[in-house]
Amino acid sequence: MITYTTEKRFTQEQAESLFLSVGWLSGKYPKKLYQALCGSSLVMTAWDGDRLVGLIRGLDDGSMLAYLHYLLVHPDYQGQGIAAKLLRRIKEHYKDYLYIELMPEERKNVAFYQKHGFQIMEGGTPMLICHAGTGVFQDHAK
Repeated sequence: MITYTTEKRFTQEQAESLFLSVGWLSGKYPKKLYQALCGSSLVMTAWDGDRLVGLIRGLDDGSMLAYLHYLLVHPDYQGQGIAAKLLRRIKEHYKDYLYIELMPEERKNVAFYQKHGFQIMEGGTPMLICHAGTGVFQDHAK
């Protein structure tokens, strides 16, 4: 049975393992990842016993804008509705906010988010600066 919580009771190793299971670069920086998750406004997690199997993170300003970042489910648990449950729960948490935004990093995930009420921002363009792989973080990826 999968249980869900907003308690940040995951360890650095559990977060690293989950992120690496889906091949996400963030997992290669476990210390920074753990610090980022612990410093986030909201982290909802999915657990199978003591195994971290899913996670979604919210960053917010306290009243108007919530930004959703990181929605991932361990490959062994994909297809069981865990991502949908995490997304529904975080949307419920932020229901009184004016905006809930996200930026899917893979186009194949757009339909999933649309199914859950998100719309493509017409005229919007995703932008970012990524320092990973430039040497900036290499000493920290241990």
